[in-house]
Amino acid sequence: MAANPAIASPEEALFAEIKAKLYTAVLGDVMDAMGLTSQFLPPEIRALVPGTVIAGRAMTVQEADCAGDTAVRGGAEPFGLMFEALDDLKPGEIYICTGSSPTYALWGGLMSTRAAKLGAVGAVLDGYHRDTREILGLGFPIFSAGSYAQDQRVRGRVIDYRCPLRFGNGCRVENGDLVVADIDGVVIVPARHEKDVLAAAFDKVRGENDVRDMILAGETTTAIFAKTGIM
Repeated sequence: MAANPAIASPEEALFAEIKAKLYTAVLGDVMDAMGLTSQFLPPEIRALVPGTVIAGRAMTVQEADCAGDTAVRGGAEPFGLMFEALDDLKPGEIYICTGSSPTYALWGGLMSTRAAKLGAVGAVLDGYHRDTREILGLGFPIFSAGSYAQDQRVRGRVIDYRCPLRFGNGCRVENGDLVVADIDGVVIVPARHEKDVLAAAFDKVRGENDVRDMILAGETTTAIFAKTGIM
């Protein structure tokens, strides 16, 4: 019997719960306490539409600068492996890219259309996007350094994907890591620590709700922190 498409998969249910109950700050705090202290992407990577929240699996993409639209070795396709990487997106994944200089756009409207068709939940770019009006019309979630129309075709190419990435601020991203992004930034939860991080984050949110009630009841922050260790 075919599965009922109206019933969310366990992954979809997890992402929905994360979006509804968690936020990047609490995930970062929890990981700091666990010794995972380099989990945020650079702060200039922001939502195209303020208030956008996404959660999904990293589909990692490595970009590199170039000086033309053909390669002498390794194939002569414009954009390198970009089309191959884009076509490999799976439902619930987030296209996450780094490696280029900030001189051209890494993402555009047609890429958004294809990614949405494949069930991807967003794109996170260590650089610029373009075709902003088209992307806004599609409603596809983008986190980037901003908009800039200059094309990557003769300036950059994708050289690998589903590979480990290292961002300029030291954050490492593995393919399949959990990505959560909101108005305060983009945070990476390593897959090998995900279960523990999420359990601690949900506990912390419940604790923060209790602290909020204590504040509203008139208790001092000093007393509350001594009692709960939360502030």
